[in-house]
Amino acid sequence: MAVEPAPGGERPLDFEALAATLVQAVAATPYRLAIEPGRALIARAGTALYRVMAVKRQGRRRFVIIDGGMADNPRPALYGAAHHLEVVQSQANGPAQAATLCGRSCENDMLGEVRVPADLAAGDLVAMRTTGAYTYSMASNYNRFGRPPVVFLRDGTHRRVIRGERADDVLRNDLG
Repeated sequence: MAVEPAPGGERPLDFEALAATLVQAVAATPYRLAIEPGRALIARAGTALYRVMAVKRQGRRRFVIIDGGMADNPRPALYGAAHHLEVVQSQANGPAQAATLCGRSCENDMLGEVRVPADLAAGDLVAMRTTGAYTYSMASNYNRFGRPPVVFLRDGTHRRVIRGERADDVLRNDLG
């Protein structure tokens, strides 16, 4: 169940047309053209799946707490990166309402302002889109949370390429 349309209904970037336009623009200058399309290509390839742990209210504000956060996706906390949120497995069918999406780490573990069904509940599954560029490479063991597994999907099949870290992985360098 999609919550909101993707921002601006974006289409994939046509790199060939962009390159042709840029080549024309710099052809008569002393500058060289170099294109590094990494994030534009890879971000759309990544989706982070999270389980809703709790939904709570504090005054007028509603919070949706998920089983991830700034330890596995630090970009929103570090520099305000925004990811489109989609509810992918839920019995919720209420009207969309504003909520603050939070991780489990601490009071500053906010992943963004979202609109989700009013009856979203613990146990529901949500997906954050466009997380592929740096999310896993920037993940940490902040608050002793293990990094999540990485799964590749293609043509209706899946393959785990990195297993999720367990407690013994996170503690293996502790001497005490």
